[in-house]
Amino acid sequence: MLARVACNVYWLSRYLERAENTARLINVHSSLLLDLPKSLGVGWDPLIAISGSEAQFYQIYPQAGENEVVSFLISEDSPASILNSLSYARENLRTTRDLIPREAWEQLNDLYLWSKRTLANGLPKHNRYPFLRDLIRQTQQLTGLLYGSMNRDQVYTFLEIGCYLERADMVTRTLDVRSTNLLQMTQSQQQDEQGQQMQLATLKPFESIQWMSVLKSLTAYQMYRRATGLVRVRGRDALQFLLQDSLFPRALYFCLEQVETHLKDLPGNGQTLGSLERLKRKISAADLALLAEQPQQLHNFIDTLQVGLGQVHNHIDSAYFSGRIHT
Repeated sequence: MLARVACNVYWLSRYLERAENTARLINVHSSLLLDLPKSLGVGWDPLIAISGSEAQFYQIYPQAGENEVVSFLISEDSPASILNSLSYARENLRTTRDLIPREAWEQLNDLYLWSKRTLANGLPKHNRYPFLRDLIRQTQQLTGLLYGSMNRDQVYTFLEIGCYLERADMVTRTLDVRSTNLLQMTQSQQQDEQGQQMQLATLKPFESIQWMSVLKSLTAYQMYRRATGLVRVRGRDALQFLLQDSLFPRALYFCLEQVETHLKDLPGNGQTLGSLERLKRKISAADLALLAEQPQQLHNFIDTLQVGLGQVHNHIDSAYFSGRIHT
């Protein structure tokens, strides 16, 4: 298999996953802000932090207001935006059309053109949710089509590796920004409440709502409740589910196992498998109950996971893509 083809297929899958994840983040964050009082000070800047595009954002916009952040994450202003992710995925699929079912190319092309055509109507608040909901559904239809119609050969292997590595990256980004910020905010707010001699119990419902939004950002809320049997969402339980669960397909440990499984079918996989094994051991050994109570240690721990994921990608790139620049 040509390095160029493997690289394009890998990035096709990553960009599709990125577009879907970003759309879900925006919708869930919109709902979160409706559930929380304005006094808690939750704004739109966490979404910019999750995308890793703070520098680019503030070069264009002076502040992280709702309209600015939504436009940045959906339109062509950002390399990590939904529209650009679909454009990059489309270009990578265009160059590998002889290996991918024709129906997949037609659907992705239609999805990109539809998104570009309806973007102006989809940005305003009253149309945003149905626009993003339809985009998520069409993206899922495309990934379902690929899953149900492709040979389980090396092309499919690189699709799966790209998908699960991008998904793992989104889990760590979401937890790093959302959980750390909400824990710091809760602690700060607790101090204010003590100073004002108010009851700490008034904060508990908001903490649960925020952890619920973390789970919903990753389509994990219902499966969390099924796996834990809990009604209330607690930080330590949410962290354990999203990082250590081996059955939920968006949990970090599950994603790493899937990347490992598919890499075993490829030659020259020694360094990459070693990096994956170290990451899995680190996740399994983590005391998440303790980390849930210590924001800085949680942040540091997730930073090490993100560095590890970067190493996995670099090993894949050097072993199979020969350092090619992706579209």
